[in-house]
Amino acid sequence: MTTPDKPLLGILLMLGFCVLAPIGDAVAKLLGPSIPLGQLVFTRFAVQALVLIPLIAFAGIDWRLSPRAWRLAFIRTILHIFGIGGMFTSLQYLPLADAIAIVFVMPFIMLLLGRVFLDEEVGLHRLLTCAVGFVGTLLVIRPNFLAVGWIALLPVGVAVVFALFMLTTRKLAKESDPIALQAVSGTMAMVLLTPIIVLGGAFGFAPLALVLPDVVEWQLLAAVGVLGTLAHLCMTWSLRYAPSATLAPMQYLEIPVATLVGYWLFFELPDTLAAYGITLTVAAGVYVVLREQATARPLARNAPPTV
Repeated sequence: MTTPDKPLLGILLMLGFCVLAPIGDAVAKLLGPSIPLGQLVFTRFAVQALVLIPLIAFAGIDWRLSPRAWRLAFIRTILHIFGIGGMFTSLQYLPLADAIAIVFVMPFIMLLLGRVFLDEEVGLHRLLTCAVGFVGTLLVIRPNFLAVGWIALLPVGVAVVFALFMLTTRKLAKESDPIALQAVSGTMAMVLLTPIIVLGGAFGFAPLALVLPDVVEWQLLAAVGVLGTLAHLCMTWSLRYAPSATLAPMQYLEIPVATLVGYWLFFELPDTLAAYGITLTVAAGVYVVLREQATARPLARNAPPTV
């Protein structure tokens, strides 16, 4: 049984993702200098599984998946691991807002992939809104490849990975419970990452080494897992209720949130040109909300009464 689209609910859930995700990324950036990448990514997924599995048992949620859903969940987990690993790596070299802004070629990629692979409708208004948001993103990022080298391209790869991740989630979201899907993903990631970290540590590969965190680092590690879990639950639920083409421009709102968090924690503040870019992205997101509200009203008036 599939869930009918509810664009406004999907948009609100995506807004939750846009607030929680950059906060989680900021905490990961704080931990990056002291916690190896493999341990950081593993803990992110371990907390997700440890939080959600008891919740599933308590709520009696059925997390059985069809064979097709298991295959998609496996692909989704692989994409999620690479996406988070790439993002956490880029945060050690780039400012928070810049890294997230570069990743925001993703909604444009997702829009095109949604049209090609999911046959989703992409109207002129959505294309123009994404174009405006993309121009705003370019004004924010202004990448300096001479300063950071090839690592500045890493968020572009993250964008491609997360675009595929989002489209895979869209395929799963209408037939799978979001909490069950996230629990499966967390468990799969732990199983996949454990032998990689063990072997990498045994061969002295520094990003896969293990360290003993102090009390504050344990708390921050837990925060990364909890924030990431809540953020991606919001994202998964949003894709359950709205097409990816509708949600794509909304994700640009993650940039101003990242800018505020970056200033609060790292004293990173965009210049005038970047501020103009942030204004454009916010304007694009607000336009989508207003347009979806205007579109939803006549549909609600014409809907048959419920009994």
